[in-house]
Amino acid sequence: MTDVQVLSLQEIEDLAQRALVNAGTSPENARPLALATAETEASGIASHGLAYIPIYCEHVQCGKVDGQAQPVRSQPAPAVITVDAATGFAHPAIDLGFDKLVPAAREYGVAALALHNSYNCGVLGCHTRRLAEEGLMGIGFTNAPASIVPVGGCRAVVGTNPFSIAAPDSDGSAAILIDQSASVIAKSEITKHAREGRPIPPEWALDSDGQPTTDPDLALKGSMAPSGGYKGVGVALMVELMAAAMTGATLGFNASPFSGTKGGPPKTGQFFLAIDPGATSTGLFAERLATLVEEMRDQPGVRVPGDGRNAARRRAKRKGVEVSSATLEKIGKWL
Repeated sequence: MTDVQVLSLQEIEDLAQRALVNAGTSPENARPLALATAETEASGIASHGLAYIPIYCEHVQCGKVDGQAQPVRSQPAPAVITVDAATGFAHPAIDLGFDKLVPAAREYGVAALALHNSYNCGVLGCHTRRLAEEGLMGIGFTNAPASIVPVGGCRAVVGTNPFSIAAPDSDGSAAILIDQSASVIAKSEITKHAREGRPIPPEWALDSDGQPTTDPDLALKGSMAPSGGYKGVGVALMVELMAAAMTGATLGFNASPFSGTKGGPPKTGQFFLAIDPGATSTGLFAERLATLVEEMRDQPGVRVPGDGRNAARRRAKRKGVEVSSATLEKIGKWL
């Protein structure tokens, strides 16, 4: 069994902040990324949490991401906000955009935020959850370097391309949080298995010959298996349209990998929609949402999307988070 250490959320945040700053990230850019890292660990998604900090640090050092970047915000229409992330981290650029997106959605009923020249935004649901906590329906898209081959093809064209929808509850939380990629599993999970020397299920990925594989190293040289076959490819294309075409960001097949140090900034994109339910539902949103959730919970064993993360967050606040000693050792290089 892997050795682990239990850290509080504050300790995780501080660890991430110090490592990022020591690698060359400005404190103001490191802050939202450190907060998101703690949130991700609290949600039980270790593959996207502290394990990514050494990668972020290496990417700052090699120039794949500009740790000192200053994102630039524009508002070309009253309910449209754009942010040029300036090849910096996505998190501070998203923060800058949300500062205008939320009030615009409340004023106009719906507002859009488009980001380009961006980078890996981590767990997309962490961002849409914030919109739900503001009482808004949050919808998000982010494209990624190509890793999925279209049906009938032999060359990856689109990435795992996650989308997320967070529905606001009356208590200021997310009643439903959907956050899923177009692939069977996130690519970072395969990277994590490769790092730990563990096999993967054969349905997760294909090798370079297009055959299912349990070897994570062969999978990383091959392609990701789309969820639901052609339907998963369709989801990936939808996200590519929203996060790349609609934002003017780099298409996935032209973007440099989020892993490794070669290729320069990926310059991918994110797209968010924030919708005020009161402007669209004639006052019935809260009742309809509650009825929908109750209908699901009425069946024993059913989990509403987001339940697992909510339970993990409650547990993490009480007991802290188990972090592998191997991950902490890699972060130690940057402290």
